[in-house]
Amino acid sequence: MSGTRWLSDDEQRVWREFNSATRMLSAHLEGQLQHDSGMPHTYYEVLVALSEAPGRRLRMSELADARQASRSRLSHAVARLEANGWVRREACPTDKRGAWAVLTDDGFAALEAAAPGHVEAVRESLFDPLTPEQVRALGEISAAIRRQLSPKCAAAKAAEDAREHEGELTKSG
Repeated sequence: MSGTRWLSDDEQRVWREFNSATRMLSAHLEGQLQHDSGMPHTYYEVLVALSEAPGRRLRMSELADARQASRSRLSHAVARLEANGWVRREACPTDKRGAWAVLTDDGFAALEAAAPGHVEAVRESLFDPLTPEQVRALGEISAAIRRQLSPKCAAAKAAEDAREHEGELTKSG
């Protein structure tokens, strides 16, 4: 495997700490939301995105982009949110294939009920252990990682959406 840039001992240690910390943080926040609010983090993120959108509505494609999710994965989540009465879909009058996801009053109430516990869990597990300088550095580090990965993730999502679209054409053709 010539050409492989192996991690140094320090890089390996940092990688393992980072990987462990992010997995633990995700699992902790997922568990907190499930326990306190009965919703997975994915649903919470969809509700947040809709709550922050003008008119509490987004096109499904925009919501998928905002959540960095494939359209089929997002569609499944929205279907579950619809079943809870938290989101409704509306047809897009200008695009027969398009649809809007709209946050209902019940969905907004569910988000309002879930948010305080979730924010407290984020604060306690992520921000409280850090100094203000570490919070600033974490923000800069996270932004650098996101900038590096954003084009790669967008390309992978587009490829997944294209595969799903080809599958839909095959089924309907």
